[in-house]
Amino acid sequence: MSESRPFVSLATDFGAAYTSVCAGVVYTIAPAANVLVLSDEITPFGVREGAMLLRQALPYLPAGVHTGIVDPGVGTPRLPVAIETGRGDVLVGPDNGLLVPAAEKLGGVVRAHALENPAYRLPDVSTSFHGRDVFSPAAAHLANGVDVADLGAPVEPLPLDVPAPVAGEGELTVPVLYTDRFGSLVLGAERADLAAAFGEPAPGTPLDVTWTAPRPGSARVTFEETFGAVALGEPLLWIDSSGWLGLAVNQGSATAVLGLAGAAALTLRPAPSRS
Repeated sequence: MSESRPFVSLATDFGAAYTSVCAGVVYTIAPAANVLVLSDEITPFGVREGAMLLRQALPYLPAGVHTGIVDPGVGTPRLPVAIETGRGDVLVGPDNGLLVPAAEKLGGVVRAHALENPAYRLPDVSTSFHGRDVFSPAAAHLANGVDVADLGAPVEPLPLDVPAPVAGEGELTVPVLYTDRFGSLVLGAERADLAAAFGEPAPGTPLDVTWTAPRPGSARVTFEETFGAVALGEPLLWIDSSGWLGLAVNQGSATAVLGLAGAAALTLRPAPSRS
């Protein structure tokens, strides 16, 4: 493959058919581009999930134009944007926080511009499919060498709306970022947050996990490095491949086993020693 061939990725909550339409628009405008569908399986309307996918995946992809589309506000006054990063990538998508965590992992936001110029859209723009009519054309023109500033006015991208972990006396409350396809909960805390709250946990350290929604519950789990450190069907806390804390069940679904579907936050406490 020629090193000069532009690279475009697509990550959406559209499913295969609508995402293929977006890829077709990119190929039509930028036929030399190498287009990768990173995912068309983000949970519908899951902005946080999509943001975490982009944050985790894009550092391992070639520098290029990366289009993320999870856009429950499509057709509203929310802006479509392109964000240039310190690594040289351009991220294209809705200005709802989806792109910002990935931009921060790619060297930070260098500049951002609204997608306003009609020259870089399809001639007819629908109110409900900006992935096809706005984002994919912009990505293709950027891959062809159009400068970000030509797309529209400069903007300040909105951050992703995620609560920070909160440390209290002997406890750490963490938001649920999303639930993955295995039913594991990916949590908005990292190893350093655990260490600040409780000290660096060793493998096998027991912790009590409590939650108030969807209905109050609790579980005793251990902090582990691998799923196989606990018996089949047993829960554990671990640090996932992107550095986030996670709650899982070995070869099972934490949401199903623990009744955590729809949970927004969990509170962790060191388990009291048994005399």
